[in-house]
Amino acid sequence: MEEKNNKIRIDFSEVAKKIWGRKRLLIKVWIITFILSCVWIFPQPRYYKCEISIAPETSNVSGALGNLSSIASNFGFNIGDMKSSDAIYPQLYPELLKSTKFLVELFDIQIQTADGKIKTDYYTYLVKHQKECIWDFPKNLLGSLIEMLTDKDEKPVISKDGKRFDPFKLSKKDSRILERLTGKISTSYSKKTDVVSLTVEDQDPLVCALMADSIMKRLQDYITAYRTKKARIDYEYYKNLNNQAKQSYEQARRKYASFADANQDVLLKSVKAKEEDLENDMQLKYNIYTAMNTRLEMALAKVQEATPAFTILNNATVPVKPAGPKRMLFVIAMLFLSTVGTVFYIYKKNIISESSEVKKS
Repeated sequence: MEEKNNKIRIDFSEVAKKIWGRKRLLIKVWIITFILSCVWIFPQPRYYKCEISIAPETSNVSGALGNLSSIASNFGFNIGDMKSSDAIYPQLYPELLKSTKFLVELFDIQIQTADGKIKTDYYTYLVKHQKECIWDFPKNLLGSLIEMLTDKDEKPVISKDGKRFDPFKLSKKDSRILERLTGKISTSYSKKTDVVSLTVEDQDPLVCALMADSIMKRLQDYITAYRTKKARIDYEYYKNLNNQAKQSYEQARRKYASFADANQDVLLKSVKAKEEDLENDMQLKYNIYTAMNTRLEMALAKVQEATPAFTILNNATVPVKPAGPKRMLFVIAMLFLSTVGTVFYIYKKNIISESSEVKKS
């Protein structure tokens, strides 16, 4: 018996004829799709993106482990956890940038728009100076009414240290603004190159660049403060001891000088012995002061040694062209999808009939 061919054969010339026969329908779909796409996409506010990339310094490692790390990085592996004793290593920088405490501190950054009309802090900018799409007006109006009803009795939260925002307990309004801020910041870490990238999105190009630069600087300050914390504590400790030793030495020096001046012509052995005791005490306290001063200089050197270096690979620049929305691409994509849907609608009866004939055969 001959095997039956159950494959559905599509005659593309026949498809083209059927589409040409329904060209009016296709043109109508194109016109309607083009109008609806333009109506939807063109009111959407434009936004800009600014990206910064840095290569943070890692802790010093031994030669063998350092060579092993270099070889592993060539194959796409990272053994940074083995070579660093830091609790905050580059892999955790993106998580640090997502923390509430870090983000809340960004609210007080002073910004300025490209046209110079707005100069305020970033919190006020997010609350009062964001452009909204006209299609979001009903949703925003409803949200504003809900906020008025739910937040009317809410008291402003002030942190214990007197700061404007308390990351431990934010108000409902501040929490919503924090979510909006979180959506504007994205970070990534490359295991292969140990590069941390930060991208900030905003409706104004200058604000976008200012925020990206400020966030990266704050990240560097945070990591520097963490890395040098122990060394700075030691420095302050030796600074206090150095000041005490200096005061003790100056007191002993004044006491010795006063006693020696008052007893220049006295030849009594007891007076000479007293003078020698005062001189020895002054010399002892001078030696202590010298030792503390040396320790202080060593502690200061350790602070400098512990201070990490950050190599800026891609600095913040004011974007010239908007990153989105891609209006023409959106319209073209909608026209393509509508064309595919219309062609399928025109030819679906033939496909169904041919498939039924194949099953019968």
